[in-house]
Amino acid sequence: MARAEITTPDALENERLTDAALRPSRLDEFVGQAKVKESLQIAIDAAKQRKEPLDHALFFGPPGLGKTTLALLMAKELDVNIRTTSGPVLERPGDLVGMLTGLKPGDILFIDEVH
Repeated sequence: MARAEITTPDALENERLTDAALRPSRLDEFVGQAKVKESLQIAIDAAKQRKEPLDHALFFGPPGLGKTTLALLMAKELDVNIRTTSGPVLERPGDLVGMLTGLKPGDILFIDEVH
């Protein structure tokens, strides 16, 4: 008898729906991190006024601070696409090159769990 996989690296549809329902949809709905939100809002507003992409940003800290959520909100506020991956997935330089060449101008690449 073949064993069935009980885990998958990709989120299931019901997990995506639950995740979307729980996350804030705007930066002003994000709870906590007041200084980070203020700085990020200033950067987003400046990029919009200049009609230029937001410069590089680095979110760091322990799990649970909202780094992924902030990256998703940043993309939404800027009305750009976001591509997410995790550090352990990037095993060779070519892995990153492949992702970068697939981005359009202004798109965001969020790399989680960079160690």
